[in-house]
Amino acid sequence: MSTREQALAKLTAPGAPFEIRTEDVRGEALPVFAGRQRCLGELLRASTAFGEADYLVTEHGGISFAEHHAAVAALATGLREEYGVGRGDRVALCAANGPEWIIAFWATVALGAVAVGMNSMWAGDEIGYGLSLTRPVVLVADERRAARGGASGIPLLSVERDLPALVAKYRGAGLPSLTVDEDDPAVILFTSGTTGRAKGATHSHRNVIAACWFHLLNDAIAAELGHPQAGRRFLLATPLFHIAALHNLAVVRLAVGDTAVIHLGKFDIDRVVALIEQERVTNWGAVPTMVSRLVERLEQPGGGGRDLSSLRTISVGSAPSSPALKQRLRAVLPSAGKTLGTTYGLTESSTAATLASAAELRADPDTVGRPVPTMSVEIRGTDGRPVAEGTEGEIWLRGPQLMLGYWGDPEATEAASAPHGWFRTGDLGTMSGGALRVSSRRSDLILRGAENVYPAEVETQLAAHPSVRECIVLGLAHPDLGQEVGAVVVLRAEGEVSETELREHLLARLARYKVPSRWLLTTRELPRNATGKVERAKVRLP
Repeated sequence: MSTREQALAKLTAPGAPFEIRTEDVRGEALPVFAGRQRCLGELLRASTAFGEADYLVTEHGGISFAEHHAAVAALATGLREEYGVGRGDRVALCAANGPEWIIAFWATVALGAVAVGMNSMWAGDEIGYGLSLTRPVVLVADERRAARGGASGIPLLSVERDLPALVAKYRGAGLPSLTVDEDDPAVILFTSGTTGRAKGATHSHRNVIAACWFHLLNDAIAAELGHPQAGRRFLLATPLFHIAALHNLAVVRLAVGDTAVIHLGKFDIDRVVALIEQERVTNWGAVPTMVSRLVERLEQPGGGGRDLSSLRTISVGSAPSSPALKQRLRAVLPSAGKTLGTTYGLTESSTAATLASAAELRADPDTVGRPVPTMSVEIRGTDGRPVAEGTEGEIWLRGPQLMLGYWGDPEATEAASAPHGWFRTGDLGTMSGGALRVSSRRSDLILRGAENVYPAEVETQLAAHPSVRECIVLGLAHPDLGQEVGAVVVLRAEGEVSETELREHLLARLARYKVPSRWLLTTRELPRNATGKVERAKVRLP
């Protein structure tokens, strides 16, 4: 048994701080942390113990834990008194990253309401769909997104004016007190749908707290092995409508008293490295595209001219990254690169399902690690039965971290569910020696810079153009983004429409990252099999 395994066994034993025991979770006997909190409000109340230490920092200044708690209490009171927000109501958040987003999130869940994290890159139609699906009682949006969404009939609170005014009006109010069941919904985050519409993965208080405790246990293991975890400053550069930034960073930092350093605006590697230097960032959970751009900058003569010596830990997740990229990172940033680990998870699992330590990743660059505590991972065949070790099959997950289901979509929930609490990811992989390797992610899914793009969604919008007879959308290898979006479009008549016109057609309906960057316009029919289904594997783009 390794020293890490020994530490894990010690910390999770009966009576230990992270004791794991079996309890009933929505009708299934599952392993859970015995000492966990039962609702997110408990985490929020406990955060006052960190006082004047920085919780949220941007290039414009910082907000302490005490200031954050006061702002959340004021906003929660205002939402309750002026908009009637209460247990089970939805509050939609559609804004760029910033402290206001996080304050609005905590105010919502403190009321027992459900925070709907909407994709801030969505086009107007997509925003409208998200609102119609979740039916929030109020929408919190910045001016740019509010204008994009148009008139929805839902009361609007602007980030720039209304939120600060409401906080000022109710400043000094205490945090509302209420009873919340840990299996009540707390958050809805969207994941792209294979049928062409986003699905709202619904997370309970239990789910988010289980995600948080995964990180708390990792910290405790590190401390047990002689690596203290105090004084950390985490870079928050991924969107808050993703689990990576919300569940696995903003929530956890509040629970342990660390600082979240928020990069504002569109990702820009020059501004990011300046922020790391200025704020002495110590930890960064990045997606592969961010790591790629960091490596390229540091490979420049002189290393880019910034002092990144504070950065001692980097992890990479959200999308597959190549062994070559990981090795380049270790070469240009040895102190942080030696800690490089990776995970496998998805929106529906709330946090990582597997974790590969730095040592495991060096030994096997293709692994995504072993199941995290309280999570079960199996490879199943098409008949739903476990397959032999080393045999490829579908990855199935089971544990208290897994979502309640897809909001307002019982058919999709049923399709992804299996008996006894198992969740069918749709991803393919193999297990060997207890470690997982992922073969492909969700069949046709395109992972563009850690953003999910499902071809069916783009194809549906392309097919709506009157000049398009049929089309197919593919993921193509890209050195920076991992994959880019490509489209083969069969026109009704040659020359009837241009790439530019089709791109503009999609930009009016979809987020920019979903719009193809490579095109082939043709009048030749797409290849099909005997049943008439398009054979994607035979479609090529020059």
